[in-house]
Amino acid sequence: MPTTTAAQRREQARLAYDAFLRDCPTNQLLGRLSDKWVSLVVAALSSGSLRYSDLGRRIAGVSPKMLTQTLRGLERDGLITRTVTPSVPVRVDYALTPLGLSLARLLTAVKDWAETHFDEVHAARDRYDAQIATADGAEAAKGSPNS
Repeated sequence: MPTTTAAQRREQARLAYDAFLRDCPTNQLLGRLSDKWVSLVVAALSSGSLRYSDLGRRIAGVSPKMLTQTLRGLERDGLITRTVTPSVPVRVDYALTPLGLSLARLLTAVKDWAETHFDEVHAARDRYDAQIATADGAEAAKGSPNS
């Protein structure tokens, strides 16, 4: 039986990842990356570092708790850096790492797609809802005692 190097074993394990399996680490990572706050924070930082307060203003609707949790998770995952500058008040800046920048290209593309195609999606939703309402109305008419 031929021996394998550590690098070969790591490559074999990497090829065995299957994001469709619930317990696969890549499945869990995709779940994390698909969070809307993660996408918006990464997209916001794609143009350069920002302070915590700037991020909070840039990302409408994010609560301080969610922003803090999201930033901590992204830092833990190696996607952002947190730089504390001692001053009064203390200045904290967040920036993407090279790994975060590679993700930002993808997430920014998804954000741009959503902004570009929302009108089409909205129209499709309206058509779908109208069809469902028509079908529900037809079912209700069949079952009514007046028919």
